[in-house]
Amino acid sequence: MGKFGALLFNVFFTVFILALSFSCKAIDEDRKAYIVYMGALPDGVYTPSTHHFSILQSIIQDSSIAGSFIRSYKRSFNGFAAKLTDQERQKLASMKEIVSIFRSEIFQTQTTRSWDFMGLHEKIDRKPTAESDTIIGVIDTGIWPELESFSDEGFGPPPKKWKGACTGGTNFTCNNKIVRARYYLSFGSGYESARDLVGHGSHTASTAAGNNIKDVSFYGIAEGTARGGVPSSRIAAYKVCDPEGCYSHSILAAFDDAIADGVDIITVSLGSSGAHAFEVDPIAIGSFHAMAKGILTLNSAGNSGPSLQTVSSLAPWLMTVAASSIDRRIISKVSLANGTTIIGSSVNSFKLNETTFPLVHGRNGSTRCSELRARLCEEGFLDRCLVEGTIVLCDRVIGIKEAYRAGALGSISVDGTFSDVSFVSPLPAVTLNQTNYMAIISYLCSTEDPRATILQSETIKDIAAPVVVSFSSRGPNAITPDIMKPDITAPGVDILASYSPVVPPSDSFDDTRRVKYNIMSGTSMSCPHVAGAAAYVKTFHPDWSPSAIKSALMTTAFIMNDTDHPNKEFDHGSGHVNPTTAINPGLVYESSEVDYVAFLCSIGYDDVKVRRISGDNSTCPKSSEEGSSPRYLNYPSMTAQVPAGKPFMVRFPRRVTYVGDGNSTYTARILPKLKLHIKVTPSVFSFQSLGEEKSFDVIVKGKGLSDNSIVSTSLVWTDRFHNVRSPIVLHSLFST
Repeated sequence: MGKFGALLFNVFFTVFILALSFSCKAIDEDRKAYIVYMGALPDGVYTPSTHHFSILQSIIQDSSIAGSFIRSYKRSFNGFAAKLTDQERQKLASMKEIVSIFRSEIFQTQTTRSWDFMGLHEKIDRKPTAESDTIIGVIDTGIWPELESFSDEGFGPPPKKWKGACTGGTNFTCNNKIVRARYYLSFGSGYESARDLVGHGSHTASTAAGNNIKDVSFYGIAEGTARGGVPSSRIAAYKVCDPEGCYSHSILAAFDDAIADGVDIITVSLGSSGAHAFEVDPIAIGSFHAMAKGILTLNSAGNSGPSLQTVSSLAPWLMTVAASSIDRRIISKVSLANGTTIIGSSVNSFKLNETTFPLVHGRNGSTRCSELRARLCEEGFLDRCLVEGTIVLCDRVIGIKEAYRAGALGSISVDGTFSDVSFVSPLPAVTLNQTNYMAIISYLCSTEDPRATILQSETIKDIAAPVVVSFSSRGPNAITPDIMKPDITAPGVDILASYSPVVPPSDSFDDTRRVKYNIMSGTSMSCPHVAGAAAYVKTFHPDWSPSAIKSALMTTAFIMNDTDHPNKEFDHGSGHVNPTTAINPGLVYESSEVDYVAFLCSIGYDDVKVRRISGDNSTCPKSSEEGSSPRYLNYPSMTAQVPAGKPFMVRFPRRVTYVGDGNSTYTARILPKLKLHIKVTPSVFSFQSLGEEKSFDVIVKGKGLSDNSIVSTSLVWTDRFHNVRSPIVLHSLFST
């Protein structure tokens, strides 16, 4: 061909390849990602991926199928995703087997989905200066200052009102985000630092006030943006816990410091195992004095549900928070070798690559104990030689720890009570309800070689949310049954937030994983959500009292999806927190220290005791009527315990303060109508000025309640623009 001919050929060939490349690139750029939905999976023998590829092959002529194909949907329903031109999309849409075809849009990242679920979106109206001047005190297990959630980039110095100083101890430095850190040594504890060695404190602090951090997840689970309710606010961390627990003296010391430091809101995700009289409860004591200084305390209701009268946070001057679900749920699946897939709960970050492994029941995994103890996988009773490399079935959820210790590859357990929540495990694990667990037991007994695999967790839409989760502690109030507890509910299930990077994400000390973000559940997680909401309200109304903020949150809470549940108010209080509405409630129920002193008198405190508590010359009312009942406290909800089987008449005296603009007229309505006779006097109010106060009575009459029963309704004050709702609850629970 000669040098010139060869050169000409090379040039021509290069131009041809480039033209073809540009042509293919133009076609690829013209392709968009579509989802092709084909309905349910067919019965019988069917290979979805092969079918999907054949469909694509029939319409794609100018590029490889592999370059267009994205994924198959082949386990729960039928379909696939692919990059298609508009012409190819139209061809697919004309096929009879295609149910629908639609663009795969880019959804906004939402890891702390809880704030979006509550309506507090990233672009919601805020008061940046006021938020930066707001300080949330977190009484918990400490904080890890180097986490991104607590970076002070972009923050100025602390507000001038701030009186605290950083005393974080060994290897701890505060910044303009964490303006205060203090630790309280417990008995026998020698680690002199406010650093979080548990993870709980960092999680709660970042939930309330953490910075906006994009693209975070727990090993790819719940991907999105982690943020607190008031990300521009400051944090004061008070470490009162170590791995052994949280002592009362440390808790009370933290309250003492936080009040003096000048925090605006206090969140305490701690509690005791039962109800304690207010005067021996460090949280009740500390929060009373915080209230007296204009600081609202938020406290978790406890995790002892679903039994009644299990809530441990009972003082009326603090706000008690229950835990409920959000519209995102984390699930895990067990895939049996026979093709059956069973859905359960867990936060499983491990990938077994869909390989099946032998199934062994705990009863066959031990030679050293009774069958009962082996079935439960009790601690120390599984033999490594019998369970190593297998997936172990345990008849109790706590058996997961023993399966991990004994070297099992995975664990399947049963939990009939808490099947509505997922927990992080140190190995591939899934928790099933009784029915699904027995299905696996049946499979185990039906084959000589039972095998299964556990799939990595995924998130699904929960259309039933919000619903109070099973573990959340319930009312009624064991100390004063005429005061409703809990007060409100907020997201407390599958919450992803910052976490101490030096401790395992599960509750197993042998878990070698370390993370900066962890998924946790509990009323500990719901409490800082309401703390963030309270701080948000305070940024709009910095002069509001703790009771005004509490009232605004309670009376604007939205009604839960449990209208048929007989004990609903003792599950969730006034309802689900709704921060954006709470900044403009219309009316508030104000209670001052004087009111709470009268309340203490009504439950038996005398002049000497209330004076010691209040520090002034407070005296108990002399009138037999004034302040003679806890239900006379100007509380945003109205509750009364009545004797079973006897006619009753209950009076709730209340007063509301106008916090709206201009003139307004409010009318009382009772929702829904019940067989009870309820009268509101007066039933119409006209307000002319901000701060104006009006008093009214709610009289409830009834022929009697059956044993251990509850009846409820709501009083709503409305001016057509605001709906100020207060639950009315009559019950004979635990009455004598």
